[in-house]
Amino acid sequence: MANPKRQPAMAHTSQYSTRMVVAYKYGSLVIAGIGLVWAVVFAAIGSWWMAAIETTAFAIGIAIHLLILRNHLTFGILAGQAALMVIIIFVGLSLDVPTAEAPRVSHIYLLALAAMGYLNYQREKSHTQLALIGLCLLSFIALASAPLATQFMVPMPDMVRSIGSWANTIMATTILVFCIHAMQAEFVRRDTLSQDLVTALWNDEFDLVYQPQVDLSQSTIGAEALLRWNSPKRGVVSPVEFIPQAEKLGLMVAIGSWVLEKGCCTLAEWSKHPDFRHLSLSINVSASQLMQEDFEELVRETLDKTGANPQRLILELTESMLVTDMELVIAKLDRLHELGITNALDDFGTGFSSLSYLRRLPIQQIKIDKSFVQDSVSSERGASFVKNVVHIGHDLGHNVLAEGVETREQHTLLALVGSLQFQGYLYGRPMALADFERRMENEAKRPAPNLVRAGR
Repeated sequence: MANPKRQPAMAHTSQYSTRMVVAYKYGSLVIAGIGLVWAVVFAAIGSWWMAAIETTAFAIGIAIHLLILRNHLTFGILAGQAALMVIIIFVGLSLDVPTAEAPRVSHIYLLALAAMGYLNYQREKSHTQLALIGLCLLSFIALASAPLATQFMVPMPDMVRSIGSWANTIMATTILVFCIHAMQAEFVRRDTLSQDLVTALWNDEFDLVYQPQVDLSQSTIGAEALLRWNSPKRGVVSPVEFIPQAEKLGLMVAIGSWVLEKGCCTLAEWSKHPDFRHLSLSINVSASQLMQEDFEELVRETLDKTGANPQRLILELTESMLVTDMELVIAKLDRLHELGITNALDDFGTGFSSLSYLRRLPIQQIKIDKSFVQDSVSSERGASFVKNVVHIGHDLGHNVLAEGVETREQHTLLALVGSLQFQGYLYGRPMALADFERRMENEAKRPAPNLVRAGR
């Protein structure tokens, strides 16, 4: 299926709705604002130690915001939660110690932090996130149940404590209410998304787009089929949003079967055209699809039904599949290759790969992940990694395709280290079938340029 990593703007925010990304983005600014206000208050009364603590909270809010802007949402949320939890606990033990004039209230922020963590956990199951939620709740219980304090207690004027009690209670409760509202909205969104996905499958709302794959001279040798959903109700829905939900609903097997048949029909039509018959077509296979007991039989029946040439079909799997049942995966790939199909290892280097995997797996193609392609021109280590992958792949008898190529500089470097197949925006963005075929017809009428010479 369409790989979430193929959407650059969402590289590290997969499974988040746009609404949630915006909520986290502005929520981080609220945290920064609260920290800044209290830093000013403490500085005004001469409590420089507490001003420094609140300034740290301000800096954390800004840091989370910047991480979100740079698409590092997962890391930003987890790191931000941990840092804010430490600050809240420290403030509760050193400053916000209950007195006869003012109760402790800062611990209420821990409930809001736990709610934020739970919302994030619904997006991506994580032991780290669960641990942070548990620590927030345990800390809340401890601070709410006993007048705990440290030897670093900072005496505060009663007026400041009284104002702070009201202000912090209002702000923490407001944040908690917004978190609860966000959770409710997200659950409703997912429920309606689930219903719309089922409808989309029945109403044939999915489509495939094709991204060109080229050789050293920039001549098109094939394409990767990428899944798209153009909903009459939602408009164009990003794969990073609907594919994880489809996986949870168990719809990926049905959707994957549709993609396979659609792709094979395209291959069969290409075989009848003199300008297209040399093309191969790469189709992504989900883990749930591959692990179906009758997957190999389904592929064989689809090939027979459509008349597609299996030697022009490439099935791509990701490294994450290899941790499920290695021996079963090997057996399945062996049977697929016996049909004449090429097995490809997608996004190589981002998962659980090792040399032993490469040696044992019956694969015929390695696709170097976009992140390593980009690093290859910015660092010697990145260039060395790509060079070694290419050489190892060739030594094992595999074709090596570099994906995510966006500049001539990247193409030139990759060509010099031995990569002979390429994919990326430099050669063409994903396009409709008619546009791709028009590209092929135009390409057949003119000689292909030599990017290596042009890059030099």
